[in-house]
Amino acid sequence: VQLQASGGGLVQAGDSLRLSCAASGRTSGRTISNYDMGWFRQAPGKEREFVTAIRRRGGGMFYADSVKGRFTISRDSATNTLYLQMNSLKPEDAAVYYCASSGDTGIILSQVRFGDSYAYWGQGTQVTVSS
Repeated sequence: VQLQASGGGLVQAGDSLRLSCAASGRTSGRTISNYDMGWFRQAPGKEREFVTAIRRRGGGMFYADSVKGRFTISRDSATNTLYLQMNSLKPEDAAVYYCASSGDTGIILSQVRFGDSYAYWGQGTQVTVSS
């Protein structure tokens, strides 16, 4: 399974940005809607933190309190692409953003916010927010 994240860049505070994560290499016939997927981020000198997740087969979406109301996770099963729409960006949102996916068995609900629960990771895309 390969995850390719893109869409990062340099923006000003208050701007918007949309990240994409293209998934490939899945079991034939299965799309990203069959997997739990998430976005995490890591700023310099800080630990990786959960941003948002979307559960398989309509199981719901979850957000970190710091991004709730500003970020939106979505997916396009036809193109096997995961998205992260980021609005009203703040300097503290600056980080490398990673997309992640569960394996075939999925992630239990209580664990979706933990990076160790995810089996596959993209390479990360840098988001820089100037004040």
